[in-house]
Amino acid sequence: MKGLMYILECCDGGYYTGSTNNLELRLIQHNMGECANHTKKRLPVKLVYFEEFQRIDNTFYREKQAQGWSG
Repeated sequence: MKGLMYILECCDGGYYTGSTNNLELRLIQHNMGECANHTKKRLPVKLVYFEEFQRIDNTFYREKQAQGWSG
């Protein structure tokens, strides 16, 4: 199964990193406050980066790697 790792910028200037197999739907869900508590409290959010992977395990690995970045 393919997957996407994505990074959102929140309205407070912070970032959120996640993964999905349907980026368009996930962005809608985030902006409706239906996903992570982190983004629910920091709406609206906008997509600033994404990467596509052929395997979901690679997607999760990359997500964890990106979450370790500091800004």
